[in-house]
Amino acid sequence: MAAPLLLKGIPLLRLRLQRYNCLSARIVSSPCRPWCAAAEPTGHQDEVSSSEKSSVVLTVKDPPKYHRWDDPDYRKWKDKEEEMLRDIEPIILLVKEILHSSRYMDGERLTVADEETVVEKLLRHHPHSEDKIGCGFDCIMVDRHPQFRHSRCLFVVRTDGGWIDFSYQKCLRAYVRDKYPSHAERFIREHFKRGSG
Repeated sequence: MAAPLLLKGIPLLRLRLQRYNCLSARIVSSPCRPWCAAAEPTGHQDEVSSSEKSSVVLTVKDPPKYHRWDDPDYRKWKDKEEEMLRDIEPIILLVKEILHSSRYMDGERLTVADEETVVEKLLRHHPHSEDKIGCGFDCIMVDRHPQFRHSRCLFVVRTDGGWIDFSYQKCLRAYVRDKYPSHAERFIREHFKRGSG
């Protein structure tokens, strides 16, 4: 889960690389050409359409305003974000191991320890957990999704023998919204795939 955090500094890194390349190019040879043709005027303004001239373009002289570590609100957000990641990372790693390793075969029931963790940390937070459990809870199993045969997912097996899939992403979103209400939406927007609720 730390990987998304590393990607946040890429625009700043590009800016630094561009400045470095320009500086080294000036020392070695001729003036530097920007990595983006729209970044600095080139003197060919008459070739550019009026619609392109009216669009807002950032230049090296006017860098984008990124959050600064010395901004107390940004620092608070980053601290809370890290706390939230530490909180949910163990269950995410467990679920990914269950779904994507050979630890469980299709149709296999989870071990008691894994089942207890999945029920406690995930299923009980699902927005429709009562509907998922239905007439009664028997166990959790791993199998292929009936519609998306290439995807493995978790299923609740009911006491009547029926079974239904549940999204661990929905469970985690509900957990985050419940435990961290003031930071949940931003965290979800930045760390969860879109489209799974």
